Amino acid sequence: QVQLEESGGGSVQAGGSLRLSCAVSGYTYCNYDMNWYRQAPGKEREFVSSIDSMGNTRYADSVKGRFTISQGSARNTLYLQMNSLKAEDTAMYYCKTDGGVGLTCRLNNAWGQGTQVTVSS
Repeated sequence: QVQLEESGGGSVQAGGSLRLSCAVSGYTYCNYDMNWYRQAPGKEREFVSSIDSMGNTRYADSVKGRFTISQGSARNTLYLQMNSLKAEDTAMYYCKTDGGVGLTCRLNNAWGQGTQVTVSS
């Protein structure tokens, strides 16, 4: 499988900012669509944002206007800039690949291990 490693989580006060990173290794030729998901304690994992191989982005309504997804020039690092953080943004944040070119790529989609974001009010 492709390897994903998140970093950049931490504790911040409401209104603050964090920048999450997700390092992608292996199968980088697959041109995956890249996603951020999050899971708060006692809740289901939910979609946060995505960027496809053409650079098109999508956001959950709850983060629109506050979060920005981007990629490094070689598409081997995924970022999530989070501004104006709220207590309800507290969760474990995961990156995830989707799609890919060809069967091998599609069979090797993966989730990262997650990075914790805690926002205190």
